[in-house]
Amino acid sequence: MLIDGRTQGLVPAEGETAGQGEIAKNAGTDAAGPPAARKNEALTPNISWHPGLVSSDARQAILRQRPATIWLTGLSGAGKSTIASALERDLLRQGQSCYVLDGDNLRHHLNRDLRFTAADRHENIRRAAEVAYLMNEAGLIVIAALISPFSADRKMAADIIGKERFIEVYVSTSTGVCEARDPKGLYKKARTGEIREFTGISSPYEAPQAPAMELNTESVPVDAASAKLCQYLKEHSFVR
Repeated sequence: MLIDGRTQGLVPAEGETAGQGEIAKNAGTDAAGPPAARKNEALTPNISWHPGLVSSDARQAILRQRPATIWLTGLSGAGKSTIASALERDLLRQGQSCYVLDGDNLRHHLNRDLRFTAADRHENIRRAAEVAYLMNEAGLIVIAALISPFSADRKMAADIIGKERFIEVYVSTSTGVCEARDPKGLYKKARTGEIREFTGISSPYEAPQAPAMELNTESVPVDAASAKLCQYLKEHSFVR
């Protein structure tokens, strides 16, 4: 029940401390510090983790969902962003709180200083994963649509986000179909040498070996792909 904009017994009232009310009972280890896997040393000395008063359990109770990151990986033109947008629409219609992290959109803002060298691709994925982690900590379901061609980088993303929240989805549309679609004209530029290190043409793509789900938009329509992902989230108790 919501009382004065907060959930009774889960979020402390003004003036309360972590030792007052039910918040202390619900805080658990989340309020004490970062998960063990996240306890990385900061490059800057004299940095301490500042504990919060609201636990992950409290956020889940308010939002009525478990946070997760659906990580859509595949070639350019495979349909990742289209599926992500459809899934976001469908989840919001069901009353779930979610947000799309699109690789191209991130390169317009947070990752605008990165190019397509191996090092920059690695950093691109690291930053995207860190954002997804923070959004998951806020209780949201994140739908990440990035080519993320290298297995090691996707493993890094899973480690950052947390394997219990990371759902790898391989959008396995073939190179031939992606190139025939070429919605942004990138394959044409890659074939003429205008774009170097282009995934699927002049740079490799390492397909997932054991994804949570595989979707091929040659045979699976976008709405059906979204429905499959919604069903997966329900079956695994991320949404009700």
